[in-house]
Amino acid sequence: MEFRFSLIFVLLSLATVFCYADLSPEDYWRSVLPNTPIPKAITDLLSSDFLEGKSTSVNVGKGGVKVNTGKGKPTGTSVNVGKGGVNVHTPKPKSGGGSSVNVGKGGVNVHAGHKGKAIYVGVKPGYSPFNYLYAATETQLHDNPTTALFFLEKNLHPNSKFTLHFPKQTTPSSTRFLPRHVATSLPFSSQKLPQILTRFSILPTSFEAETIRNTIQECEAPGVIGEDKICATSLESMVDFSTSRLGKEVTLISTEVEKETDLQSFTVVNLAKKSPSTADSAVACHKLSYPYAVFYCHFTQRTRAYKVSLVSADGTKADVAALCHTDTSAWNPKHLAFQVLKVKPGTVPICHFLPQDHVVWVSKY
Repeated sequence: MEFRFSLIFVLLSLATVFCYADLSPEDYWRSVLPNTPIPKAITDLLSSDFLEGKSTSVNVGKGGVKVNTGKGKPTGTSVNVGKGGVNVHTPKPKSGGGSSVNVGKGGVNVHAGHKGKAIYVGVKPGYSPFNYLYAATETQLHDNPTTALFFLEKNLHPNSKFTLHFPKQTTPSSTRFLPRHVATSLPFSSQKLPQILTRFSILPTSFEAETIRNTIQECEAPGVIGEDKICATSLESMVDFSTSRLGKEVTLISTEVEKETDLQSFTVVNLAKKSPSTADSAVACHKLSYPYAVFYCHFTQRTRAYKVSLVSADGTKADVAALCHTDTSAWNPKHLAFQVLKVKPGTVPICHFLPQDHVVWVSKY
């Protein structure tokens, strides 16, 4: 699931006028990681203003909200919040009228098994399957008892086949990274939940409120034994956490697919191990459902990262990030992976593919 909120709405909630005096998230990345390209999974979450080096001013008046970016003729954007969600109206649209940004409750469909039943990642009714302390929900098991999301490392090799589904990404029209100084000014805790819901005009009994509650609780819960974790509420905090564990000579891998695909067979045509030979460790950052970009990042050891090249039955090419965990002894015995693969914790390496809006950090050396 993605929320019906844009960066404009987050700025509206602050009810203030400001300009970005600090480095933009993109500039901060380049200052810390000059030799590491920003992956598409990250650039999709950056505001176009950051990418173009423009400043943004937000003016709140009787006529609504006017957002002016950069130089040139000011362009007004009005943001109206109603029962139907958030409608963003831009001047002189090509098709007439305003453009409405509405994202439903379908969630992020990652992979599917037989009968075309997809598994939901990080949405109601359960937590993300990438949090290894949680047991699988009945809905996850019933929806997709043979999901290809998790698999055994011994089955990852050229010519192996997986039945997968890569849905269309909704990220470009929904959540964005906030600059760190903005993100840190917003409440983010279970104790402040009423304030958070009020700030984003969310009803306490709504589906969105439940999703926010689950996300924050997941962020506040302890990690697996031997694992460092944070919830990065800005790109800058993600960079700081990852480089503090791996150093600044890093490589990032993520999943990129040529186009949206239906449920179909994919064949492995090539794979490359990305973890350095000196140590199998990585920082995996999984995007959570929230009004702005928040990532659950955890530093895991005894983890091998792969870049897997796939081709589908209809010829679609995909470069997919995969993680293989060689020590699962601290995972919840009722985790989805064990129930799907019919194995016990700590017995065999367990792997999983990653969606298109997740990233994996590994050291180059």
